[in-house]
Amino acid sequence: MTKKNYGESEAVMQIIEQTTTFCLNSSSAVAIGKFDGVHLGHQALIQKIIEQKDRGMLATVFTFDMSAAAFFGGEAKELTTREEKRRIFAEMGVDVLIEFPLNTVTAATEPEEFVHRFLAGQMHASYICAGSDLSFGKKGAGNHETLARFAGEYGYQVELIDKVMVAGEVVSSTRVREAVGQGHMEDAAQMLGAPYSVTGRVDHGKQLGRTIGMPTANLLPEPDKLLPPNGVYYSRAVIDGMEYRGISNVGCKPTVSDSMAMGVETYLYDFSGDIYGREMLVKLLAFRRPEMKFDGVETLKAQMMRDIAAGETY
Repeated sequence: MTKKNYGESEAVMQIIEQTTTFCLNSSSAVAIGKFDGVHLGHQALIQKIIEQKDRGMLATVFTFDMSAAAFFGGEAKELTTREEKRRIFAEMGVDVLIEFPLNTVTAATEPEEFVHRFLAGQMHASYICAGSDLSFGKKGAGNHETLARFAGEYGYQVELIDKVMVAGEVVSSTRVREAVGQGHMEDAAQMLGAPYSVTGRVDHGKQLGRTIGMPTANLLPEPDKLLPPNGVYYSRAVIDGMEYRGISNVGCKPTVSDSMAMGVETYLYDFSGDIYGREMLVKLLAFRRPEMKFDGVETLKAQMMRDIAAGETY
């Protein structure tokens, strides 16, 4: 069993992971879901459980430690990595995050057993909010109607949350994924309520930018992180809580490297100093141009200068 806290303030978020035998020490308000992207629809669910804290309940997010798609051999790339979700939940004010193990045993749990054992027994759920597309238990047979059917028996309240609409369509992880996959970062931001971002530690890389007078910060995303199409993006970077203007290249830098390793390399307009090894969050605001292979470093430098000038205007 692994339990730990996440956050630097007094109001830290407790994380329960790698166990099915946890037990909360108070009644809870629970939001259940995959939360990939933590988009506006997900945020509406979380806001509901945050409101229940005034009634003495623990605001609790229940999710799985891996996506069902990845578990069953499907698409493994995710809009938000585990660490990114943790940061977002903590910032929203969640008290407890349960990252439930998804394996052959837990995936075969009957919906009623899930409600009886986990929601009522171990989480002491007094309030549960759900979207109409919720599914849980064996073969995904459990849904919001299942929760409502057992509410009286187990003494919890169920609230069905309306879908959030953007541009006349329901916000979903699928829509966000499509927007990111097409490089439509403004559309993704509308559905996420914030720019699509990538986090990680700053790596030394080849330090070519420094040798040509344009130092850049090279960030290596997690392997399961969904990235937009290779190219140059207007961006902003957050380092130690401070935000800086930037312009970022997403891709494998074909002019100077034969490696196919994906990275996010960012030129920061208003920053000077050594940030190697530090955490950085890069917000990808808008697409500028596709990644290109140039015939030499000088041609690359000239294009970088044009990109940087365009970023100033943006």
